Amino acid sequence: MLSLLFLFLAWSAAGLSCARLCLAAVDTARPPSARLGAQRELTLYEAAFLAGGPHRVTELTLVSMHRRRRLLLAHTGWATVVDPDGEDDLERSVIGAIGPAGQARIGAVRAAASAADAVRTLADRLVHAGLAVPDRDRTQVASAVRQVRGATVLTAALAVLSLLMVPQEAGGGGPLIIWFALPLILTLGALAIARIEVHPYTRWASPDGRRLLVGLVGTVDGSERAFLTAVAVHGVGAVDDPSLRAALTVGRTSGSPLTGH
Repeated sequence: MLSLLFLFLAWSAAGLSCARLCLAAVDTARPPSARLGAQRELTLYEAAFLAGGPHRVTELTLVSMHRRRRLLLAHTGWATVVDPDGEDDLERSVIGAIGPAGQARIGAVRAAASAADAVRTLADRLVHAGLAVPDRDRTQVASAVRQVRGATVLTAALAVLSLLMVPQEAGGGGPLIIWFALPLILTLGALAIARIEVHPYTRWASPDGRRLLVGLVGTVDGSERAFLTAVAVHGVGAVDDPSLRAALTVGRTSGSPLTGH
């Protein structure tokens, strides 16, 4: 009798979680008419946001300012202002995050500048163009995927418990395995489909945004523009200066949506 209760719980968890994932995927879908920016070129800041979010934008700004001698980024993890006049809103937000003392920990600067109005304005512009995924959509789908994974684990655990409770006579657990296998197949199938169809929505860039990002990955010609493009798309891993890379990676790890997390 307890096995029937376990079976009911497994089916309920699997059905509800898969239904929520389907609804989240439908809700985040965008009609072609809403994709207003699919044909335009990306700026470096836009590429950085689509590839790695607010922190990537701040890292690109820090690298760009360091290369132009507007900031000094030490391998010990400190940022020092050299030129207090920023050339755009993002540079000014970085200088403001460092503060009047002119020196601050890079980690603190990254966190403060990433939450500044300049980055939020950039994000809103990309969302409006259909190139970035709104925060609500990204968290909604990610939460639904986690719920399906939890239902998968729960189903497997309940199946094991039920089998342990079944009498050991021959064939006693055969039908029970089949009934538990069905919700397990349902959740695993949903996760497989989500990995193919829904996974782009869990990142910063929408499918249209990712297509523009892929178009930026070309032959390295050694120019400053090509270097900054590589930093925008691939993150700190594209920095070839060991001291600069150390300055940006103190106390954190970095990953790129185009190359894996």
